[in-house]
Amino acid sequence: MSNRHLEITRVSSPLRVAFAISRGAKTEANTVLVRLQQGAATGWGECVPYARYGETVESVMGAIEAMRGAIEGGLTRDDLQTQMPAGAARCALDCALWDLEAKMSGTPVWQLAGLPEPKPVETAVTVTLDTPEAMALAATTTQGRLLKLKLGGAEDLKRIEAVHLARPDARLIVDANEGLLPADFPAISKAAADLGVVLIEQPFPAADDEALVRRPAPVAICADESAHTSADIQDLARRYDAVNVKLDKTGGLTEALAMVHAARASGMGVMVGCMVAGSISMAPAVLLAGLCDAADLDGPLWLKEDVANGLTYRDGWVDPPTQALWG
Repeated sequence: MSNRHLEITRVSSPLRVAFAISRGAKTEANTVLVRLQQGAATGWGECVPYARYGETVESVMGAIEAMRGAIEGGLTRDDLQTQMPAGAARCALDCALWDLEAKMSGTPVWQLAGLPEPKPVETAVTVTLDTPEAMALAATTTQGRLLKLKLGGAEDLKRIEAVHLARPDARLIVDANEGLLPADFPAISKAAADLGVVLIEQPFPAADDEALVRRPAPVAICADESAHTSADIQDLARRYDAVNVKLDKTGGLTEALAMVHAARASGMGVMVGCMVAGSISMAPAVLLAGLCDAADLDGPLWLKEDVANGLTYRDGWVDPPTQALWG
């Protein structure tokens, strides 16, 4: 009989400034925090309910609560994959189980998962959607040399040009969050490489991206909203060059690992990404970054206040989590 105890907490974290994308803006990060206690060991997991897929804080907390009996009864991480669908609720539980196993065994998660030994990771830092002039100004004070520009509107090419002029030293990822205008895509894709763009992320809606089968872009195209789990990879490989793996969508580190390996087997590049959230949410993805080509893990930088023992960011790089935080 397991002596596990599950705690579920809603967390609302104010942001330093509004985070704007093509679907709207937010001023706080709403997450669900899971704490698993077993004996003297404690495992933590955090997830971000994603409205794009019909998730709310309430629905995610309800889904986790529905698993209480199984989790407290000793449900294994492998069994969790078949008893819950991919998504935020499973992510929090899966990551908490990884952390708990590491704490109970004395073996860090990176070793348990067969990941490379952690080291500092370069992360993209986001410049949120605004006028070209405002985005250029924001870019001048944004740390690091890998910037992610949020797009979505008639002035998208001007936005990229303005940021490139303001930060000619930076490599750019442009992310439309499904909001790029089809009429503007040829011009943007043609000009992208000359403007410092190294990746174009999810230009069109997930249900309307067949045009990418004939993509002529000189810059790699990356799936985000079209990508959820490893089961999607073979189909995505027809339209995209790379995939953005987000643990809140895969349902945790376990499936994220499978998705990275499936992408590699299909010849796709891999970026590990995040939602806006704190360091507990980010920590598993920082470890996963050791298998990836790029990382977009700047979530905690947007919070007014992060958790104790949070991740350390320096000039566009993030250090691995300490054992006091996670893993």
